[in-house]
Amino acid sequence: MLSVYLLRHGETAYNADGNRYCGHTDIDLTEKGLRQAQSVRARLNGIHLDAVYSSPLIRARRTAEVATGSGNVATGSVNVQTDSRLIEVDFGSWEKKTREEFVAEDPRSWEAWSRDPEHQRAGNTGETGGEVVRRLDAFFDEMLDRHAGQTILVTGHNGTNRLYMAYKLGMPLQYYRRLFQENSAITLFELADDGAFTLRKLNA
Repeated sequence: MLSVYLLRHGETAYNADGNRYCGHTDIDLTEKGLRQAQSVRARLNGIHLDAVYSSPLIRARRTAEVATGSGNVATGSVNVQTDSRLIEVDFGSWEKKTREEFVAEDPRSWEAWSRDPEHQRAGNTGETGGEVVRRLDAFFDEMLDRHAGQTILVTGHNGTNRLYMAYKLGMPLQYYRRLFQENSAITLFELADDGAFTLRKLNA
């Protein structure tokens, strides 16, 4: 079995500005986002982590580093390892826009994605939900093999985290937005040896 603490990164300027869609755009945390990451560190106090992984985007990597005190010999913390499979959804033409803005420009693309994100491309030219789920599933399957019986922390993004959890909970992907993950909130799940998923905590 593998225990996973799954974080969403702290607040960014795009989050603060009407929740602009921030897929592959590489922007840093706000001061509030840094404080949120620091609060995670306090909540993780006393929890042994065998490994820490993150999306390579700076907002996720910095959240992981701050939350774990990465590389601090005095605290026995571990270094953050980045993996490109954890990067946020490619949102295509929706990138840097609020939902209100891109729906006004092209309502059909949002209607198609909302109806069938598994097969439709975000923003017409981005990823499908199915593509996102497959790369996340491959990552966590590898973690299950590599860290069996251990506990790891993974810092990712709102879109990828929710799509993966919806898939593992057996939900049609069109309902992934019914799962809400706050900035720097702690989610805890377990993967059994056969890959069965148990959600222990959400937004703790």
